[in-house]
Amino acid sequence: MSETATYTHGHHASVLSSHTWRTAENSAAYLLPRLRPGMKLLDVGCGPGTITADLAALVAPGHVTGLEYAPGILDQARRTAAEKGVADTTAFVVGDVHSLDFPDDTFDVVHAHQVLQHVGDPVRALSEMRRVCKPGGYVAARDSDYSAFFWFPESSRLEEWNRFYCQVARANGGEPNAGRHLKSWAARAGFDRADIRATTSTWCFSTDDERAWWGASWADRAVKSDFAKVAVEGGFATPEDLERLAQGWRDWAADEDGWLCIPHSEILCKA
Repeated sequence: MSETATYTHGHHASVLSSHTWRTAENSAAYLLPRLRPGMKLLDVGCGPGTITADLAALVAPGHVTGLEYAPGILDQARRTAAEKGVADTTAFVVGDVHSLDFPDDTFDVVHAHQVLQHVGDPVRALSEMRRVCKPGGYVAARDSDYSAFFWFPESSRLEEWNRFYCQVARANGGEPNAGRHLKSWAARAGFDRADIRATTSTWCFSTDDERAWWGASWADRAVKSDFAKVAVEGGFATPEDLERLAQGWRDWAADEDGWLCIPHSEILCKA
């Protein structure tokens, strides 16, 4: 099987500003206690490579492979690894999580951050991640859950944005509420339920700087990213609708009482 879903966000600069903010500490803390020097790790959906490079530093002198379905972002991932001094212990390859081009039992850890919400068959993806993980190793995945986002103050425009986003993501073949499905998907992929540890963590944006950055990023995404293109071409929204949603993000960012919480679900599965 090959990928059937389309990545909703794309790689517009507004999207990459968020992706490059991600670190192992703020996006994979649940996994870090399991990492040891010398491990061999696969980072699925590595994007611009900031988490990948952090993981490489933590398992050095082990080796990390970053895998990405969209080849255009891998040059940036390689630059990130070089800047962080881990170029010699990382490799970046193009691949599809539904059909991983690695032998069985290759990696000590297989990790995916914000990936399963965007794939056509998350159960197949987790099954492949399990296949290439060594017995006794770990498969780790973390995904947000869009319908569980919550913010202050109340905003009809952000509520409308959330509805539009979920419609577009599902039209692209993904599941924007992936977080709540992770444990079930892992069991269907063949993991023993006793070996699935399910946890949660959040991102929270509330300071002036955090709101200014996040609000500007999502305002731009609303009108410039691949989400905007699909929303208009698919008949979900007009350009005027999208500008209204963008203004909702700007208004939220300008409110000194503004606050946003993004819940994530995590699974750590013993292979």
